This record gives sequence, C-alpha cells and structure tokens, in this order.
Amino acid sequence: MTGPVHGPVGVPVTVGVPVTVLTGFLGAGKTTLLAALVRRPELARTAVLINELGAIAIDHHLVRDVRGDTVVLGSGCVCCAVAGDLVRALLELAAQAARGDISPFERALIETTGLADPAGVVAALVQHPLVARAYRAGAVVTAVDGSLGLTTLAKQPEAVAQVALADRLVITKTDLASAAELEALAAALRVRNAAAAIVHAAHGVIEPDVLLAPAPDAAWVDAATRGPGVHGFITTFTVCFAEPVRMGPLGLWLAIMTQMHGPTLLRVKGLVNAVGEAAPVVIDCVQHVIHPARQLPAWPDDDRRTRLVFIARGLAASTIKSIRTSLAETMGQPLLA
Repeated sequence: MTGPVHGPVGVPVTVGVPVTVLTGFLGAGKTTLLAALVRRPELARTAVLINELGAIAIDHHLVRDVRGDTVVLGSGCVCCAVAGDLVRALLELAAQAARGDISPFERALIETTGLADPAGVVAALVQHPLVARAYRAGAVVTAVDGSLGLTTLAKQPEAVAQVALADRLVITKTDLASAAELEALAAALRVRNAAAAIVHAAHGVIEPDVLLAPAPDAAWVDAATRGPGVHGFITTFTVCFAEPVRMGPLGLWLAIMTQMHGPTLLRVKGLVNAVGEAAPVVIDCVQHVIHPARQLPAWPDDDRRTRLVFIARGLAASTIKSIRTSLAETMGQPLLA
C-alpha cells in the first residue's frame, strides 16, 4: 500500500487502498446492510471497520482470531470493531497486513456512527500523513430509512448533511414503506442532492458494488449541474469557465474558501480543464478537507468546460455571490453559470 505520487505537471495521483464511508442517521439500516454483505465473496480482500463495538453479530462466521477485535470471516473479509481512535485502527490494520498477520486487502469500508459527520472520517483519510500513505478516500454512501426518512430529514440537521455529502444514497427498509412514501422520500433526497445515485434496499440486500464501486466523477458533476437551487437551508450552485484554468491559483482559492466556510460549505466537486492537460482534473472538497487532485484518463464527452459544483448549508445569497465573484476574479475569466 503506497501513498500519493505525481503525474503530469505535478497533478497528484493517489494509489493507496480506497476507503468507502458508509454513513446514515441512527436506525437507517447501515448495520443490516453490512451484515448481509460481509457474507458475500465480493467482499473478500476488504477491510470493514465498524465504529460501534459489537454492532454486527459476526462470531458464528469466524474463521480465526487475528488480534483483539479484528477477525477474518469465511468470505475473506476482515472486520474490525473500532471502539476508539479510527486512525489507530486504520494504521493497525495496515500494519497487520504488512506483517502477514492478515492477507493484504484491496479496499476498506468504514461504517460511521449514526450521529457522525462523515467529513471527519474523510479528514482522517486525507490529512493524517501516515493514513494518507496507506489509504485514499473513496465514495461516501448514505443510508436513509425508507419509512422514517422524511421525518428524520425534517428534524435532524446531521441527516441532511449526510445526504448532501453522499456520492450514492441507499433507501433502506423499502419492504416497510409504501410506494407513495418511497416516491416522496426519493424526491426529498433529490432536491438535497441532485447528483447522487439512489438505490433501494429491502431486508438489507444490495449489490456489493453499491458500496465498493469508486466515487463517481464525471457523472456526479454532470447530474449536479442540472439540479442547482435552494432547498430549505441546503443550497447548490455551479460555476463554469470556458477557458482552461491554472491549477495553482485554483488550489490556493479552494484552500482559503474551505477554511473560511468549512462547516457550511459541505462539498465542492468538479471537473477542471487545467492549463497544459489533455484530460480533466477532478477536484473534491468535503467541508474544510481538500482531497488530492486526480486526473481522469480522458474527457467523458465533448464538453471541455471547467464545471465546479458547490453544496452549502445555510449560506446567505450575498455570500454565494461573493464566492462566485471571487473565484471568477482569481481565474481571470467570466463566469458561464
């Protein structure tokens, strides 16, 4: 497992183990999803970290003890109950694999607590130097209760943030909800996150790729640019530029903006037509955390504009206007959207 290297013109390319973050409010069904998936052979060579001790009854699936709360299941999946420091658990798993105590794993999956802000997990993956050498942030997947989701979104700001940050949304317990309830919930999710794919799960059954597939890039940005607007205290807006932009000034601007507005600027993601590059560069920020930039193999279509999508919570219209104006001035070109 290795860390960041550099591609053309210094664009970082991260090659560590990808980590999926599974989040969702209390009772959303995250543990049920995992309990079904850890039995699947597709999760072989996957490390699963559960940050609530004893959250999954895995004892009867044990093949052998590895160390402490870490176990290897019959599928080959490595499961670890994290009672304390997530960073410590990640580093210990990497060390066990390096020593040969467990087989090397190709991906990792972290289930957060129901009240957790997934940005904190992403921050650990990106900002801790030792963790960042061994791992890289992957998709954020948010579970939403099919029957109680609308009520939860109306009352719990943590749940709204979890939805807004997601790359994919899983509506759980669909067997307990009516078609009308599911349709209303999907509509409510869509206005809070226009880009995330929505998947239904009954009895906790989903395809493994829902959790294990990489975070979408071009598709996420394309969908988000078609659904900007104001939805309660969640606002989405898009900034587009026609001409190639300089990565240095853009990176500095993002660093300043995410520090100024981190708690309210939930996510910034985009495809950048960078000066000197034939393929787009992906930028991805979660609150104050800036992921290492990545370069796609090629543009997904003929649209070569730089497209940046912002998802914010509680930002005033005047602040949004100021952010857009500041970015345009930094890039030295007019806004297209």
